Amino acid sequence: MRRHVVGPLLAAALALSLTFLTASQSNAAPADKAQVLSNWTQSSAGNYDAWNAARQNQAAWSAYEFDWSTDYCTTSPDNPLGFPFKNACARHDFGYRNYKAVGTFAANKDRLDNAFYADLKRVCASYSGAQGSACLATAWTYYQAVSVFGNSAMVDGEADAR
Repeated sequence: MRRHVVGPLLAAALALSLTFLTASQSNAAPADKAQVLSNWTQSSAGNYDAWNAARQNQAAWSAYEFDWSTDYCTTSPDNPLGFPFKNACARHDFGYRNYKAVGTFAANKDRLDNAFYADLKRVCASYSGAQGSACLATAWTYYQAVSVFGNSAMVDGEADAR
């Protein structure tokens, strides 16, 4: 009789242990989080596209516990003079917020700002003539704002200066 009782109890204890281990492992961020974050915050259009695809499917990346929140271009217009800078600002916020969260913001700030500027210039590439020049001048202004004022940005989750 003892064998009949111990078997099911042992099986139940093993199942409970496996459930606990699986739950605790799934709550931990994947080991490649830093690499994924780095890949999504580089200057190339491909890196931007990969980030944007992930942003459109955030649930698939939930294990990474990324901060997807954004206030877009903060107190500056999201679409200055009609130029659609909103998504570039969102990716910049993503980089700032997530590198702050992992404690490596200072080491990555310049790269994040340069990626932001590259994103803005890609927006401007679709304009020509006076519109193209105005877009590039506006992009430069936005870049300078984050470059200069971004050091004080994102303190305790506050939005970055733009």
